[in-house]
Order: sequence, then C-alpha cells, then structure tokens
Amino acid sequence: MKIITIEWRNNKIKLIDQTKLPHKLEYLYIDKLEDLWQAIKQLKVRGAPALGAAAALGMYLGIKDAKAKDFKLFTKELERVSRYIGSSRPTARNLFWGIERVRRVLKVNKNKSVPTLKRLILEEAHKVIASDMASCRKIAQYASNLIKDNDTVLTICNAGILATIDYGTALGVLYRAKEEGKRIKVFACETRPLLQGSRLTAWELKQRGIDVTVICDNMAATLMRQGKINKVITGADRIAANGDTANKIGTFNLAVLSKYHNIPFYIAAPVSTFDLNTQSGAGIPVEERGAREVRELLFKKIVAPKGIKVFNPAFDITPHNLISAIITDKGVIRQPSRKKIKKILG
Repeated sequence: MKIITIEWRNNKIKLIDQTKLPHKLEYLYIDKLEDLWQAIKQLKVRGAPALGAAAALGMYLGIKDAKAKDFKLFTKELERVSRYIGSSRPTARNLFWGIERVRRVLKVNKNKSVPTLKRLILEEAHKVIASDMASCRKIAQYASNLIKDNDTVLTICNAGILATIDYGTALGVLYRAKEEGKRIKVFACETRPLLQGSRLTAWELKQRGIDVTVICDNMAATLMRQGKINKVITGADRIAANGDTANKIGTFNLAVLSKYHNIPFYIAAPVSTFDLNTQSGAGIPVEERGAREVRELLFKKIVAPKGIKVFNPAFDITPHNLISAIITDKGVIRQPSRKKIKKILG
C-alpha cells in the first residue's frame, strides 16, 4: 500500500487525518492557515519530519495570496506567518527547520519580485518533502547492519510513514530489514495517552506485512527480562548538540530499561532534527498538552474523576549516555557525544 502523508495538491495541503486511524484512512484538504495550525495542534499531522513539510507548505499557504508589492512588506508578512506556525508545537525541531528553510529563500533572493519569491517558496517546500523522502531511505541504509535476521524489536509512538512523508525513520529501518529478507518481529508500545503506537504504528506495520504485537507501555520491562527483545529503536523530535534526545513521553523509560538489560537502544532521525544551538536536553522545550488527553480515553470515555489535576508532558528527554547509537542520514553516531555529532554533521 503506497501512502503519502502530506503533499501539495490542487492548490491545497493534502494530508492524512491521523486522528481517524486505524478505523479510516481519510485525507484533509487544507486551504486556510488557521486550519493547518489546528491540524498540527490536534495531531492530525504529527511526527517531526512531517511537521517540517507541513511548516514549509504552510509558509507558502500563508503568503500565496499576500497583497504586499515590495520585498520589505512581503518579508513582514512572511515573518508573521512563521511566528504563527511556530506557535503550534514547541518541541519538534523539524517544524522550525521547515520554517527556516523558507525564510532562507528570502535572504538569498532579495532582488527578486514578489511573484517570483512566492514561486521560489513553493519550490522550497517541495524540496523539503523530497529531502525527507531521501533522508529516510539513507537512514535505513546506514542502519542495515544493525538489524539482524530473527531480531525482535521494540518501538514506541510512531516514527514511520505517518511521521514522515512516505517511509519513516525508526520504522523505515524495519521496512528496509524486511526488504532485505530479514525475518523480524516488532513489539509496539501503545503509547499513552493518545495511543500512537497501537493506532498508527501497528496499523502501518500490519499494512507492510510485518509481524507486530501491541503491548501496554508498562509491559516493556517484563518482555526485556524474559529475553524477548533484541533491540529498541525510536524516532526523535529534537536532538541537542550533545546527543540528548527529546521523543515521545515514555522513551526515557525504555532507554533506562535497555541499559539495565544490556539491550541496544537506537534513535533514528535525520540531521534536520538536530538542534546544535541547544547544548543539552535541559534546553529543549517540552510541550505540555491538555488534561482531556489523560482524563478521557481518546476524548470519548471519561477514565478519571471530574476535575482531577493532570500532568501531561508530550515528550521526555533521554540522556545521550543511554543511547547506543543515533542513526542519521549522514551515518551512524555510536555512543553519541558533542564531538562525534559535530564530526558527522560537519
């Protein structure tokens, strides 16, 4: 099954509404910037690389009908759009990377007309999409030797097609293993509170014919103690200069458990997810989301006392010394450190 998560189609942003999965594969056609902001905030589109594409396309969506006639006024309009998109979700580095890619178009084309600038911005958004498609396949290629025949791999959240454009980071590594004829099994943490593991990852892997079993998040330690897990691999939403990594809440738990049980723990992410201006995980902003996500099961069934206090961070930070390797589209960084990251990223 060929799936494209997000693209520009008929002068609109076409994207999969991930809140409808796994029951229905439904697309949204977005022609208003406010609707894109809501789609990002409500996780209708999610996953760091996919958010990079959404941001870049959103930048064009926000200025394609701008009335500004000169470079200065057009730049002010673009900056307004960039601030608005950037306010949707604070943690995912690729969201801001997509914005920065578009802003750079103006910096190097100051003498161009406004219509030309609009065309160049759309072209840049398409380049962001093409870049992600290529990067995911390079990640999978570099990870080829890390996944062995008969491995059983644990993952959390969704770092597959739905989090990217059409292949995936962590799940792309598993897709490559299957393409190479390796027999693998996958355990997918359900990923509370919005169940991206059971709803999205399990759906994807089933579509691709990969043996997948869903588990509650708190079952991972038991599986590891029973010797049923060979590897753990996850995606990333932002990686600091020293290798500390922000990913879906619960990732840190898996890293600690992996260290205790001597299981390799891998992060798969493109270089666009690295934030070299943030020195360590302490500087990564962690998004806190609404209480309803915890009080209610997928906003349908109340599972906590009315008005009960809720703490709901969307991400946690995994220290670099718990990570066996970060698999990037420029190579594998084993035992990541500031020096090794700088060397790979150039």
